[in-house]
Amino acid sequence: MTTRIPRPLSSTAVLRHLRPADLRAAAQLAAQATHGVIDITEGVHQAVRRRLGLSAGASAEQASGLTGQVYQMVRGVTRLVGWGTDAALGALLPLVDDPATHPEASPEREAVLAALNGVLGDRLQLTGNALAQPMLLRQGGRTLALNPPALAASLGDRVSPHLLLMVHGLCMNDTQWRWGGHDHGAFLAQAMGCTPVYLRYNTGLHTSTNGRELASLLERLVAAWPVPLERITLVCHSMGGLVSRSAVQVARTAGLRWPTLLRELVFLSTPHHGAPLERAGHGVDLLLAATPFTAPFTRLGQLRSAGITDLRHGHVLDADWQGRDRFAASDDHRVPLPLPEGVACFTVAATLAGRRGLLAERLTGDGLVPLRSALGQHDDPARQLAFAPDHQHIAWRTGHLDLLASRPVAERLLTWLTGDRAPA
Repeated sequence: MTTRIPRPLSSTAVLRHLRPADLRAAAQLAAQATHGVIDITEGVHQAVRRRLGLSAGASAEQASGLTGQVYQMVRGVTRLVGWGTDAALGALLPLVDDPATHPEASPEREAVLAALNGVLGDRLQLTGNALAQPMLLRQGGRTLALNPPALAASLGDRVSPHLLLMVHGLCMNDTQWRWGGHDHGAFLAQAMGCTPVYLRYNTGLHTSTNGRELASLLERLVAAWPVPLERITLVCHSMGGLVSRSAVQVARTAGLRWPTLLRELVFLSTPHHGAPLERAGHGVDLLLAATPFTAPFTRLGQLRSAGITDLRHGHVLDADWQGRDRFAASDDHRVPLPLPEGVACFTVAATLAGRRGLLAERLTGDGLVPLRSALGQHDDPARQLAFAPDHQHIAWRTGHLDLLASRPVAERLLTWLTGDRAPA
């Protein structure tokens, strides 16, 4: 029996998964993580001292005297190592790394970066980390340039007066609309003759921050569109629906042009009134904070991004979160925002349940988003989203991501967007 020795990967194959610049970005994250561990350790140390009746130290979280100096020395060494590594890689990388020669990134790399941005995207952007994902408009896995000649060349004969914009959800990217061999955007484009464009964005940022950027980006896209635009349709999955509602509100307030062309907004399992997963995360924060020994570990829970905490209640506007500690009170402070007038709004909700009932409506959702939240239903009439009965569809025995591969859901979207308003 012969042992087959695996062939080493070529440099091109390696670069599809890992870029040299990733080393510098990873080193920055590692230094920040080390500082976080030191802070937690010192916090636990202080909690033990207080419990034993010893002096509190410089503060509740910081030791004093020799102990405090040791912690500061460890922080200083970590900082020096971080600066030295960053400076060395910053000088070396331009000599060995030319982004123009990079091969197309692998789906695995794209998926990892999308997930990382979903969890830590706000922190990545704040620290200038190279792994932070910028907002881009893409088609066929390639970024579209927003000047008329380049855009016309990229779209070619696929351009039409009907723009279909696909907006993905948390921890995902534009390429992941293809799920289980199916892509709602490609399906609708072929059936309707519209032109699909896919948004990619940093899902770790506040939904309203992404909404503001999307409003501006869409205005630039409309200005550069090679033919006169007559119709815009937005199809949004999960968090993408909150970002899109925010973008419409921002654009209308600013008097931008593209909302006058917006005809349809389609939501696929959007947590209009929040998702229990983030509420559970907030509950863990409160549980950890309940004792002095576990309180320092709340820092771990507070690593989760602004985008994730916005999902607690379904934030859409800046006013929903500005001026408040997003890790503190769990009360719903949202400013009620109805569906945009003059736009046909449709919603698809999914549930793992097999039939409708109190359990299915109140508790069982698609694994991430409750049925009532996806349908826009709320006990407070001011927060209720008025989807017409024939603009609602429930996908039974379907999970959150299964919606992306569902042919019956694709057929329902086509029925709605071609004007046949058959009831769900």
